[in-house]
Amino acid sequence: MLRRTKIIATLGPATDDPKTLDKVIKAGVDVVRLNFSHQTAEIHQQRLNAIKRTCINIYGRPVGVIADLQGPKIRIERFTEGKIILKKADIFTLDAAWPSEGGNQDCVGLTYKQLPKDVKKSDVLLLDDGRIELKVTHVQGTQIKCKVIVGGALSNGKGINRQGGGLSAAALTHKDRSDIAVAAAMQVDYIAVSFPRNADDIHEARELLYAAGGKGGVIAKIERAEALTHHEEIIRAADAIMVARGDLGVEIGDANLPPVQKMLIKKARDLNKLVITATQMMESMIESPIPTRAEVSDVANAVFDGTDAVMLSAETAMGKYPEEAVAAMSRVCREAEKQPIVRVSSHRLDSQFGRIDEAVAMATMYTANHLLNIKAIAALTESGSTPLWMSRIHSGIPIFAFSRQVGTCRRVTLYRGVYPIHMESISEVDTVQVNQIVIDELLQRGAVSKGDLVIITKGDLKGISGGTNLMKIVCVGETNFELPIPPTVL
Repeated sequence: MLRRTKIIATLGPATDDPKTLDKVIKAGVDVVRLNFSHQTAEIHQQRLNAIKRTCINIYGRPVGVIADLQGPKIRIERFTEGKIILKKADIFTLDAAWPSEGGNQDCVGLTYKQLPKDVKKSDVLLLDDGRIELKVTHVQGTQIKCKVIVGGALSNGKGINRQGGGLSAAALTHKDRSDIAVAAAMQVDYIAVSFPRNADDIHEARELLYAAGGKGGVIAKIERAEALTHHEEIIRAADAIMVARGDLGVEIGDANLPPVQKMLIKKARDLNKLVITATQMMESMIESPIPTRAEVSDVANAVFDGTDAVMLSAETAMGKYPEEAVAAMSRVCREAEKQPIVRVSSHRLDSQFGRIDEAVAMATMYTANHLLNIKAIAALTESGSTPLWMSRIHSGIPIFAFSRQVGTCRRVTLYRGVYPIHMESISEVDTVQVNQIVIDELLQRGAVSKGDLVIITKGDLKGISGGTNLMKIVCVGETNFELPIPPTVL
């Protein structure tokens, strides 16, 4: 069974060894993530080159690439001794003017110098993903005086969130703008914008990407509390969203996170956008070769909710068991996809469609889910729009996106239930030959057998984006693909 939910793996030191990278890809990675919060452009390019060598030259399949921008991560600076221990009721100061390397038991500097202007007395600041909790007692100039509510070890560079959100840092930093140009030169398939506040941040990132010559999509990482206020406009502006549960969970509270995750996944699918579920999905596998039962349930529930992809971060970037983490995630996804809840859909049954290719996509999925013996869908596509709409419908039937565009093949690796097939010659032959080429390819891949029905969608005018206007049902192995005569209905 082809796994429908896609797996994103973050590249890092743990995958730099070619043998490890090969094992990780074989275990089931569909898309890789380059985390621009760490390392140099040269190292990211080296990792991208390694992925291309492994996937294209060895396995002959495309793998999508996401460049994840750092964004305005608000952090403390560094301690002279590397870390300190804070105890409950201690008084501790965050000082925007403090020397960057001079943190001590009483005070530490800030990377975001405007933070004292963003907070006020009684605000609660959460450090290190909420492990340290400070209550602001007063603000004086560059200093934020705090009382420790929840203590513990605090080390260099840990992040800061305000409970409830509301920090004013712009989504795109100077580093992000430079990194977008780097990502465009690398021809990545998606850039991920960290901490967007509204749709304008997404529009700005897209304009910068296109101006730099990039052609990829834009992913909005939902990780600010205020982003939830504008979540629909952000989703509409982006090609995909990422439910980034780390910072988001810190800002809105852990108990609020599960219903928000479900809401965001549903809203993205309703608006025909992609959705990624991320953060701590298999975190114990950084140190352990097997996941916890809670992690297994977490991944399965994201699949049940309809996420397009689940993401591994430190598990593959720096963990001890990157291959095992991917294999475990793949195993859980496959099992979850066997359940009826993810194979039956009522999506947009009452909707009207504004585009012909969209209507063809919806008609195809309705037919596929209701006509016996449909074993595959073949969507001939330039831009990937038709398989995107198809992928919004819950189904157990694989969708093969045939495209002569290499970029389209890489982008659809993120679409749930869609599998890219690159075919240069597909626009150079007539209609009957196209059908035969498609069926021969599916037969060669073992996706169909003689007597199976296949739905093919395409356009009268080849090579035109948005031109899909035909849906044809063919029978594998029959002369001219003629359908068998249906039984008489009495």
